[in-house]
Amino acid sequence: MTGSPKPIVLLLGEVLHATKEWDELAGIAELRQLNHGNRKQFLKNCHSGVYRGLLAISRTYDSVELTGRFDQELIDLLPQTLKFISHNGAGYDQIDAEACANRGISVSNTPSAADASTANTAIYLLLGALRRAHVPATALREGRWRGSMGLGHDPDGKTLGILGMGGIGSAFALRAATFGFDIQYHNRNPVVHLSSNPTKARYVSFEELLRTSDVISIHLPLNDATRGLIGRKEFRKMKDGVVIVNTARGKIIDEEALVEALERDKLFAAGLDVFEKEPEIHPGLIKSDKVVLMPHVGTSTVETQRKMELLVIDNVRNALQRGSLLTPVVESRKSRM
Repeated sequence: MTGSPKPIVLLLGEVLHATKEWDELAGIAELRQLNHGNRKQFLKNCHSGVYRGLLAISRTYDSVELTGRFDQELIDLLPQTLKFISHNGAGYDQIDAEACANRGISVSNTPSAADASTANTAIYLLLGALRRAHVPATALREGRWRGSMGLGHDPDGKTLGILGMGGIGSAFALRAATFGFDIQYHNRNPVVHLSSNPTKARYVSFEELLRTSDVISIHLPLNDATRGLIGRKEFRKMKDGVVIVNTARGKIIDEEALVEALERDKLFAAGLDVFEKEPEIHPGLIKSDKVVLMPHVGTSTVETQRKMELLVIDNVRNALQRGSLLTPVVESRKSRM
């Protein structure tokens, strides 16, 4: 007499830092993997029943190259047996989580695992932008010593405005406080728990944050409400000589408006790890000597990548054993209310 078949889990992409823990899931699930192909082929496979019986998907950020975005078209073709998607990343704009919730599919992300590394990256970009560090660093490598470097700015006493006081925003605030910033923030709602606001930063309106901040750092998720949030109108409201840092999502800022603000000296500098049309970068940002650029590497450390992979695996294991995800996204939480 044979036992019940194991539930099926599909891995989209590669597990690189927690392979042992991933392989251990084979004791409770049938593990399958997709690490090549394209969206057209994936949709065809879904339509033809290749993934029939699938219970859970574990997906990496880079697996979007294999499937495209998990939009309504793709979600409609997923097998009816699919109940869980465990996504590797704090941001989950690659997935239409609302459409998933409507189909009864729960989605998880890796919020806490990415906090420290992303906050550290934001501090790096912040300090680099205040000094316009790109200029002397480039000149030095070209044999021109400091080149045309001008004077930068110290952080002490500057007003830092944080857009989004979630896990990453609060981790960033904690680090920024040591540099002497006066910290304020804007969120959908004021933060109640001290653990989410360890620096006791003051809550201000969006408009006040724009008007009064010397430095603005963005830590918001990308959604319909935040897409294009910072554009020409918002830049006009900011102080002259403001510094912008973005480690969240590029589409939150209108890149054309950002370049214009840099060119007319409305901004002193910017520090960017994310871009509107990644991997394409606006040529005006490339040529500007006021911008510190990094290619979306905020979580690119061995330690953080392992923590994120482990949380993804823990979400899958919990789904298999207890029928729920450990870190469901807000859309999935709402659907259960």
